[in-house]
Amino acid sequence: MIDFSQPLAGLERASAQVEKTAERVAQSPQAGDTVNLSAEMISLIQARNDTRTNAALVKTEDQIAKALIDMVG
Repeated sequence: MIDFSQPLAGLERASAQVEKTAERVAQSPQAGDTVNLSAEMISLIQARNDTRTNAALVKTEDQIAKALIDMVG
């Protein structure tokens, strides 16, 4: 059977990374801290790339599962 757990876990990690980055950017003016926007942008780009990669894995696994079902039945 096809195991979707790895790409789904990757999607969850990417989502958590976006949440953390957004939280750091949103809270810095309130706390009087400065934020390295370049580093935060890199974090967002990495999360986007991780999301795209894991979504592609889910799509591929779904296509494989459909092909197996078609072969069986």
